[in-house]
Amino acid sequence: MKAIVYTEYGPPDVLQLKEVEKPTPKDNEVLIKVHAATVTKGDCEIRSPKMPNLIWLIMRLFFGLTRPRKQILGQALAGEIETVGKNVTSFKKGDQVFASTGARFGAYAEYICLPATYAIATKPTNMTYEEAAAIPTGGLNALHYLRKGNIQKGQRVLVNGAAGTFGTFAVQLAKYFGAEVTGVDSTSKLDMLRKIGADHVIDYTKEDFTKRDESYDIIFDVVCRSSFSPIMRSLKKNGRYLLTNPSGLLQMIRGLWTSVISSKKVILEFAGEKTEELIFLKELVDAGKIKSVIDRRYPLEQASEAHSYVETGQKKGNVVITLEHNKET
Repeated sequence: MKAIVYTEYGPPDVLQLKEVEKPTPKDNEVLIKVHAATVTKGDCEIRSPKMPNLIWLIMRLFFGLTRPRKQILGQALAGEIETVGKNVTSFKKGDQVFASTGARFGAYAEYICLPATYAIATKPTNMTYEEAAAIPTGGLNALHYLRKGNIQKGQRVLVNGAAGTFGTFAVQLAKYFGAEVTGVDSTSKLDMLRKIGADHVIDYTKEDFTKRDESYDIIFDVVCRSSFSPIMRSLKKNGRYLLTNPSGLLQMIRGLWTSVISSKKVILEFAGEKTEELIFLKELVDAGKIKSVIDRRYPLEQASEAHSYVETGQKKGNVVITLEHNKET
């Protein structure tokens, strides 16, 4: 089968299209024929050596210090069940599904094996494979953090970096939970944020939201580039700062200390990826409450170009890799 493989860390051109062995599912696994996968900032960060020092060390210890242990990237996909292991009863051949691969990665390939206990669910019928593939990473993370922040109807929520993979779902889910939502991003992305439900938008290229005379119950920070103290001043008493992508050790320590000494809480942790939460998101899609935002689509062989585009920071929502299965592979 065809897959995008990288054997060394570096720029997007380390990603190479290669023929690799088609996997065979174990007794507790399903084999999925992949029709679409997403390219996220996280994929790019793992491929690239450009990360904050401590986070770089942690990631390298986990994924490979000098060379990547997981040589096929891709954290989310949509496709069709090709084969099921003999102990799998929750899926059958032909089921159309979408899934998170977790730390296994592997979605940049024509086929992937995943344990049936992973976050896998039947694809929403009103979505294409490309739209469904965009849900797991952004949707599961946004849902996790908003629930950890104990979001309540009527609260004021600000999403910093609202036009990306996490942000577009954070805006929509916060609206679903009844919040008044402010989205922060660059000029060209503001109209899209309004279309997906943001009540207010702020252009960060023209204005610093922390200098406004306004405060919020929840600040969902995707980009994590603002200074810590101004962020805390923009948070109401008993507010929650959802720190999804810490920029370094100092920011993490200050966050933990703030949670100890004040009523304001900083939440930073990895999101759990659970099947029931993916099913919850599917139900919201079916009900028309949330949708995927797709910026660009690239064929599998142009994965390096997709990574290059994501690294420009210009994407609106999601970038998707599409796979064609014109012959048996």
